[in-house]
Amino acid sequence: MAPRWDTGAGSELEIAEATTILAVKYRDGVAMAGDRRATAGNVIAHRRVQKVFAADGFSAVAISGTAGMAIELIKLFQTELEHYEKIEGTRLSLEGKANYLARMVRNHLPLAFQGLAVVPLFCGYDEPAAEGRLYTFDVVGGRYEEQDYAATGSGGAEAKSFIKTVHDLEMDEAAALRVAIEALIAAAEEDAATGGPDLKRGIYPNVVTVTAAGFSEVAEERIAELASEALDGRP
Repeated sequence: MAPRWDTGAGSELEIAEATTILAVKYRDGVAMAGDRRATAGNVIAHRRVQKVFAADGFSAVAISGTAGMAIELIKLFQTELEHYEKIEGTRLSLEGKANYLARMVRNHLPLAFQGLAVVPLFCGYDEPAAEGRLYTFDVVGGRYEEQDYAATGSGGAEAKSFIKTVHDLEMDEAAALRVAIEALIAAAEEDAATGGPDLKRGIYPNVVTVTAAGFSEVAEERIAELASEALDGRP
């Protein structure tokens, strides 16, 4: 159930919740994606919410949970990473970034106990190790490295169930993007809070990649083409 805020006027305001996000590792790095729907209770609050962001030039972060607070947390995370790079003259290590984000989530714990939880996904390209890496978090700030894929949010279980059947660490970028989009479609078919691609309105998942070349947002035209192909192939 979405968190409610007492307005003090005998009514309650439901808070918008960001729903499904996922990430899949592949041969050259990590692809991360999120649907665009935010819900407030049983109502669609927003249809075009951005849930996947650049953390810096070589990492990305996606949000689920209380949408407004999650976006503010990510803005602060971006600012802190930029500040560190300017002061130190070098980027914080990927492990360091994941640890810092975990600490930010942990500091949010008092609000999480009130139902205002923020649960991100984080990925990046580890330049010394020459590989993409992926991290999940829990509401108390626990940080866990995943070896293949991850998904969270209201449709996360359905997305993971789909990815499990098709994922291959040796797949190329095109295959990884198809898996990410098809997983969101599978989640949307089972979870009312997840918004699948809407060809009529031109609403498509927010998808990015992080590789040795850095962070890159996948063009909407490419996502639209892949989404159309995926929907045409559904039984």
